[in-house]
Amino acid sequence: MAFGLAIGVATVSFADHSWGGYHWARTSNPFTLKVGDNVSGAWDTYLDEAIGDWNASVVLDLSKVAGGTRPRLCKPTAGRLEVCNERYGNTGWLGIAQIWVNGLHITQATTKLNDTYFNTSTYNKPEWRRLVTCQEIAHDFGLDHQDENFDNPNLGTCMDYTSNPLGNEHPNQHDFAELIEIYSHLDNTTTVSASLPKAMPPAMGQIDFDNPGQWGKLVRSSANGRAQLFELDFGRGHKVLTHVFWADPDRDRE
Repeated sequence: MAFGLAIGVATVSFADHSWGGYHWARTSNPFTLKVGDNVSGAWDTYLDEAIGDWNASVVLDLSKVAGGTRPRLCKPTAGRLEVCNERYGNTGWLGIAQIWVNGLHITQATTKLNDTYFNTSTYNKPEWRRLVTCQEIAHDFGLDHQDENFDNPNLGTCMDYTSNPLGNEHPNQHDFAELIEIYSHLDNTTTVSASLPKAMPPAMGQIDFDNPGQWGKLVRSSANGRAQLFELDFGRGHKVLTHVFWADPDRDRE
């Protein structure tokens, strides 16, 4: 089983950790982003914690609402974020965050948490569930990683990749400062709780994005290949981007 393709990209440590400038369009701050709850009871606490953590931001309010999809499919909903968990199988990934964009504006997003790995002794731990939930949700409103070196000392943020998640389970002040930077400007329109752009290619809503073969080209990888970014370009500014947190193939996956 391949757990991601390692390519010769240097380890990235972000002083400015915006994800390519992608953000939700809105006309005022703070803005409310709905988070669809498609998770089981085993994940409710971690979803609630992540929402509470990120709501400390002065520009963003996350509002948990009833899920709008089936966890297995985890289809996106226009203008909001859907969070799902399910046994997605031996895909190799712990969690993925996907955003649909029009230019730099996020139009819909999903976070998927793979119980095939989280039900094993290695990952069925509160610290792993907190870190991955916190991180994948944050990708969906435009934050990138602060550090992608798994062997560096922990930075005390869920946006820091690590092999030892204790202490990296919540945001830190640099994350909140970066959110202020990302959302410092206002837009003339909104993509929050809105319909999709009429010009969006229909295929963007029809592809099964669980499959790495559907994620498009690999555009960035950490040195060990466990943090990767894929881009599927539909032209005219329409893209689907996928952040992947791969499981460690050398650890117990009983």
